[in-house]
Amino acid sequence: MCGIIAARVSDDVTPFLLDGLERLEYRGYDSVGVAVRTAAGRIATVRSVSRVADLRADLAARAAAVPAEDASTGLGIGHTRWATCGTVREENAHPHADCSGRISVVHNGTVENAGRLRATLEQQGHVFRSEVDSEVIGHLVERALRVDPDLVLAVQIATAQLRGSWAIVVLDARDGRMVAAANRSPLVVARSARGDFVASDVGTIARWCETFVPLRDGDVVELGEAWSWSSEGIAVPVPFPTPSPFATTALDVDLGDHPDHTAKEIAEQPRVVADLLERVRQRTADGSTWTGLGLPAFDRLAVVACGTSLHAGQVVAGTARTLGGVPTDIVVASEVDHAVLGRDTLVVAISQSGETADVLRALDRLDDRYPVLALTDDVHSSLARRADAVLACHTGPEVGLAATKTFTAQVVVGVTAVLSALVASGRLEPTRAAALVDELSGLPERMAAAAAVAAERIPLLAATVRDAPGFLFVGRGPGLPYAAEGALKVEELAYRWARSCPVGELKHGPLALVDDGTPVVVVDHGDPRIASAVAEVRARGGLVVTIGGAGSDVPAITDRAEATDLAWGRSLAPWGPVEAVVPLQMLARELALQLGCAVDKPRAAARSVTVE
Repeated sequence: MCGIIAARVSDDVTPFLLDGLERLEYRGYDSVGVAVRTAAGRIATVRSVSRVADLRADLAARAAAVPAEDASTGLGIGHTRWATCGTVREENAHPHADCSGRISVVHNGTVENAGRLRATLEQQGHVFRSEVDSEVIGHLVERALRVDPDLVLAVQIATAQLRGSWAIVVLDARDGRMVAAANRSPLVVARSARGDFVASDVGTIARWCETFVPLRDGDVVELGEAWSWSSEGIAVPVPFPTPSPFATTALDVDLGDHPDHTAKEIAEQPRVVADLLERVRQRTADGSTWTGLGLPAFDRLAVVACGTSLHAGQVVAGTARTLGGVPTDIVVASEVDHAVLGRDTLVVAISQSGETADVLRALDRLDDRYPVLALTDDVHSSLARRADAVLACHTGPEVGLAATKTFTAQVVVGVTAVLSALVASGRLEPTRAAALVDELSGLPERMAAAAAVAAERIPLLAATVRDAPGFLFVGRGPGLPYAAEGALKVEELAYRWARSCPVGELKHGPLALVDDGTPVVVVDHGDPRIASAVAEVRARGGLVVTIGGAGSDVPAITDRAEATDLAWGRSLAPWGPVEAVVPLQMLARELALQLGCAVDKPRAAARSVTVE
């Protein structure tokens, strides 16, 4: 889950690499580095275990001190690392070099046979300087170049020996050639008047390029005056470029009046939901969203996802069960080997980036007879290309690494897709669907109201519980996914253990964790059975924090009319109390701030988890 940027431009490449790395920090920030070709035909490598801003200062100091022959040219590669192999130290940072210093390599992925390859290379006299698997790639290229001087052929020979996943860019100092290759890891190339670019995602280079070409598994491409493209070792025409989805907006990361990106993105949720509903409102109620996807009818639904996306998928699946009586399976993507899906199952795969390795591998392991609907923000991603149909979530830029508006966007897109499918299949009457869409239309206002209430209550609540070593989050029925998401956010942002469970399960074990002052956060959507369980927690000294309707500690859930007044026959919408997620997110953020944690860039977190 590292980030790659490379460029071949006419002027100094350094600013392009640094700007790209800043936009890639969401993929990891344990270390960062660049390798640029100098005017003398050498490679200058600068690496750091600090952030991109510190690397920028280091490079500025270097530029002021070096002679003209060591100045940077227009060729260079950069990398930001999320450590999965080897400790966080400068020697393990990318770019990595071969023995001679001629070849520099950046890599995202996992070389599963690195140990065996390294042992063989060391026996042949190659000297390694790091602990990481990626370094073997540069030495394999070096070895191949001793036989044939063609860099493209050397990269093809090197990657043919790898097992695992890789997105790589190889830079040759001798003649300035640059070659990229990919297998089971995302990489895009692009050309504009500014030059040639390579990156892990389109958004990184959107401000410079209006079109791009994604590499497919087995592709190797040389960036030069004319691109040279091969697939599985066979020369092929250069694919036709795809328009960038970010061409007009790039990545607007202006904080505005907000103290941090996480706060900004929490606050943006009402607008994101309103914009989504404006897009899909009519096509949801008449079933045309579903019919336009071209997918076959289904009798079962299986959600395949990880983390926050899994919780959003639970909401989507619950809506299908409640309204349409559709049997559902919730599949944790990394555990797909244990899943047994029934006939006529629709797989709904959810990933914000569309590059989540566990989700992609899960789809590889599932039988092709199961059609796949992808919910993602990147309709050009690996997941989108793998799926039979795609729905864009239109979340917009999310700089904070802990997903916030991603969750609500996935819930809204998934729920409206389910409503449309139920209408199209005759399981749901159009008039009831229209009433449900009307209910969804009130969500932006309810989320804004929840944020306003939480802003008053959460700071004091966080101060009361911030010294607790751990938390319990509980709910019931449709409130459970929101409790689970609240627990995950506390773990991600505040570095406290947090467990979620059904409130009825407390007496079957988790209640033993409750001691004097143990915070127990309750998502209370009005189910009368919640009250008795809360009483048990209080009897054992637990500190109960209720997020619910009027009279709650955080009265963020809008009280509903009597069930008889609602078109779906219940006082709670089938997708549960979506607005409850806002105070849960705000609680996690406030805890993190009061504990001195970096809310936008929490430790051990990355936006796009591209390794299994």
